[in-house]
Amino acid sequence: MDVMQEIGSSLRNGDAKKVAELVQQAIDDGVPAEEILNNGLMSGMKVVGVLFRDHEIFLPEVLLAARAMTAGVDLLKPLLAGGDVPTIGKVVIGTAKGDLHDIGKNLVGIMLKGAGFEVVDLGNDVTAERFVDAALDSGAKVIGISALLTTTMSSMKDVVDLVRERGLDGEIRTIVGGAPVSKDFADEIGADAYGYDAASAVEQVKALAGV
Repeated sequence: MDVMQEIGSSLRNGDAKKVAELVQQAIDDGVPAEEILNNGLMSGMKVVGVLFRDHEIFLPEVLLAARAMTAGVDLLKPLLAGGDVPTIGKVVIGTAKGDLHDIGKNLVGIMLKGAGFEVVDLGNDVTAERFVDAALDSGAKVIGISALLTTTMSSMKDVVDLVRERGLDGEIRTIVGGAPVSKDFADEIGADAYGYDAASAVEQVKALAGV
């Protein structure tokens, strides 16, 4: 097994210490930082996403893998151009206004980062204005809105409507998800996509962002 495969394997096992050691070893061996990032860390996280989607691993394993990825990325940051990890796009995420539940949203954020996106996480109880303003300020092409309560689902429509009102339809795309949310509801409010779980949300965001 070469060092890239070892990095991916250790990341999938959630072994942050081993990932950091292997990344440092690859750096010392002169492997380009972007290669370590793409072929080691991100390819490992991609497998984690698939395993999670297929219910072969669960939330604790994903969180451990994300921590291991962070340990590796921290070593690479100074070596990447300008100290920034290259991203495939920006996404604004948050929980709908009135909703304080954020476990699902946090998981989607982790998976999006693992897929190479820069994530602007607004937290929970986010107004439509904050969602749209954050997307404009950051240059994000996608807004992801999560809800766990049926009573806060209407706030998702407020975000979709505001994107339209400001003439940003097509420029900024919206995706919704969460336990009570369905594909039919997403279609009904005019959202661009629906993520039924974290892994599907990542795939949908990639499609919306054109990557």
